[in-house]
Amino acid sequence: MPTPSNRATWLAVSAMFVLNGALYGMWASRIPAAAQLHGLDKADLGLLLLLLAGGAIAAFPLAGRVADARGAAPVTMAIAVAYAVALCLIGLAPSVAWLALALFAFGATHGAIDVAMNTWAGEAEAHIARPVMSSFHAMFSLGAGLGAASGYAAERMEIGIAPHFIIGAAIILVLTMMLARIPWASQKQSSGAKPPLFPFPRGPLIAVGLIAFCSSMGEGAMVDWSALFLVDIAQVDGARAALGYTVFSVAMVVTRLLGDQVTYRLGPVTTARLAGVFATIGTLCAVGFASYDMALLGFVFMGVGYAVIMPLAFSRAARDPHLPPGSAIASVATLGYGGLLLGPPVIGFIAHATSLRLGFGVLAALAGLIIVLAYAVRRPGA
Repeated sequence: MPTPSNRATWLAVSAMFVLNGALYGMWASRIPAAAQLHGLDKADLGLLLLLLAGGAIAAFPLAGRVADARGAAPVTMAIAVAYAVALCLIGLAPSVAWLALALFAFGATHGAIDVAMNTWAGEAEAHIARPVMSSFHAMFSLGAGLGAASGYAAERMEIGIAPHFIIGAAIILVLTMMLARIPWASQKQSSGAKPPLFPFPRGPLIAVGLIAFCSSMGEGAMVDWSALFLVDIAQVDGARAALGYTVFSVAMVVTRLLGDQVTYRLGPVTTARLAGVFATIGTLCAVGFASYDMALLGFVFMGVGYAVIMPLAFSRAARDPHLPPGSAIASVATLGYGGLLLGPPVIGFIAHATSLRLGFGVLAALAGLIIVLAYAVRRPGA
């Protein structure tokens, strides 16, 4: 089998990251429309979103084992088809019960492709022989933005959820498959002994997983609480508050596009340590001043800091000498997604008991922990 060029390899894997982000962005952009269509209140919607997240977490171990046994590249492409179908089923769901099943399937395929494509990305990074993981994650963010933009266009054109999801999924799936079909001999590995039902990081991967957890805790908190933080602390209106997550997201995308060059020049440990410093300073700027401008500056710093941590964690997991790449990435993803799930409610509980400012202050402590644990992303043998 001929070896694909570095460019073809990067485009193939990037296409999968764009697809993952685009399908998820389509769904996220139509959540209000889905809630209105099915008559869901906030409590109902919260339970359904928890079901989606539960599907993702449940799929991690299975996806990791299958990617190791069958090869990450073919497994990623197969899951991509199932993922697109699951999105279409959400749009076609005739009742809340069917919507719940569709969301669980969508969450499961989202989680499965996340593990499989990051395993393939680890192989691609080894093939290209330089850091590229951050750029792949930037492509996910780009895809999410494109998916959300399609939702905005569909709303303006009064296109229903079902036709939007079916047409959008078909287009992105066809384009992705055209780019992803390269002559790639994906690695096939076995973990030897029967793997645990629910993988949890072991040995050195525990610290890698903790770094992913600290970063995703902050990212999850920013998604759900940044706007309310600006309203509550900086006393601004909703329109100005919405700018908080916008500047955070832009900072993440830009940093991820530059992250591979930084990692190549400074090494993963120094890059992770600097990321923790940026995240810590950003959080302290946000909570230390009752100022809109300082909070926005803090959110930019937090976006810069959190942007490269998950790519560095997955890159390290893919090179773990003790576990096959799929299983290692699945174990780190378990903690990472745990942070995304726990971040918003933990901040909410602390804010309810004390204040939202103190709730965000917890993120500063977790960012400081990234600095302490930065050594964990050192490549084995380096």
